[in-house]
Amino acid sequence: MPKIVFRKATLIDVPKLSGNLLTADIAEIYEGAGLNPVLSLSQDILTSEATVFSLDDGRDIGIVGVSADGCIWMHCTPAVKEIPLLFCKEARRWLNALEYPILFNCADIRNTTHLKLLKHLGFKFLRLIPYGPNNLYFVEFVRL
Repeated sequence: MPKIVFRKATLIDVPKLSGNLLTADIAEIYEGAGLNPVLSLSQDILTSEATVFSLDDGRDIGIVGVSADGCIWMHCTPAVKEIPLLFCKEARRWLNALEYPILFNCADIRNTTHLKLLKHLGFKFLRLIPYGPNNLYFVEFVRL
């Protein structure tokens, strides 16, 4: 059975991860936030406590991070679809180890994979808001 390992993300991870993200994650970055995935991931790593989730065979599953104020973000690769239950379990373990009083952000409503994961991890959805340069609908979420 595969295992998931966590490690601190660095800028060295950006080219590999940004070129292998899920289509929905790329759309969320480009169309929702109006950013390039390389620049977005670089900025996220530099301004957050960022972690890469990988399979024990070395394939990256995704990257997740939390800024000092509790803004949480995540981007995944297609490898996450190979082990969805294990990923949910390990993501919950990682999340429960965090020491932030509140975690929040917003997600593209078209990114149903992330919305399902957020619900499974105990986040509550607050409201729909137009977001980014294209005024796409995003949903605000929070976990106390």
